[in-house]
Amino acid sequence: MSRKTKGLITKIVIFIILLGIAYAYLHPLIYMVSISFMSMRDLANPIVSWIPTELYLDNFKTAWKVLDVPNSIWDSIEMSIIPAIFQTIVTALVAYGLARFEFPLKRLIFFFVIAAFIIPVQVTYVPKYILFARLKLVGTPWSTFLPAMLGQGVKSSIFILLYYRFFSMIPIAFEEAAEIDGANRFEIFYKVILPMSIPMIVVTFLFSFVWYWNETYMAAVFNGDNIKTLPVMLRDFVNRYTAMFPTRDASVENRINEGIRMAATLITIIPLLIVYTILQRRFVEGIERAGITGE
Repeated sequence: MSRKTKGLITKIVIFIILLGIAYAYLHPLIYMVSISFMSMRDLANPIVSWIPTELYLDNFKTAWKVLDVPNSIWDSIEMSIIPAIFQTIVTALVAYGLARFEFPLKRLIFFFVIAAFIIPVQVTYVPKYILFARLKLVGTPWSTFLPAMLGQGVKSSIFILLYYRFFSMIPIAFEEAAEIDGANRFEIFYKVILPMSIPMIVVTFLFSFVWYWNETYMAAVFNGDNIKTLPVMLRDFVNRYTAMFPTRDASVENRINEGIRMAATLITIIPLLIVYTILQRRFVEGIERAGITGE
């Protein structure tokens, strides 16, 4: 077999593998979009599988009402963007200190960072709740903001480790040159390190935003009924739908169907898709520089 033939076969095999991976990722999304536009008639029709017979929008209207999108969307944005910004800044500061300075108990602090990554977060919920209850922070946004401001946000340890690796890869000569020009440590970090770290900052912010957006358990424990984000509303979707649209024996249309569920799920993830579309180029660049792919 010639080298050209082997190369062609290799490309075909790689293409088939990538096609299978793409199908595994895209199939649920395509299925969700397809079902969300189907009416009860299409869902009950065994002939209709992927393409609905009509563009049925009532599923989205119903889901919009049940999710209370005008109110819950702002709670979701507040409880996602603000802690994500805090976490992005604070984890960068912590990682820079660990990467560039020598101080007592540095190894112990690094051990605690790794331990926070290994220990399940559910283990810390009870002591955190007791602490926040004593501080009267339960049911307020500060139960989410404060941990992010102190480097204890959702998966903060991951970002500290990623920043640490990234800062360690930056040649120290850049900082020495700035120090010779009279810059102090804060100016070096702000004017030299951060501009070089924009792709990494985008990666951290995007992951933080997604994880805070999708957080339901912590939001239910610490926020209670005072703050209702879209994912929390989606979690309670069936109960809210049943209360708003009571089932009647003579009215099948009032019963919750898969189309309404999929429409509600699609509404919930659309903001994430918008944010990713805006930051896509920086995100891919940051993934490559951070070495998350293992390169």
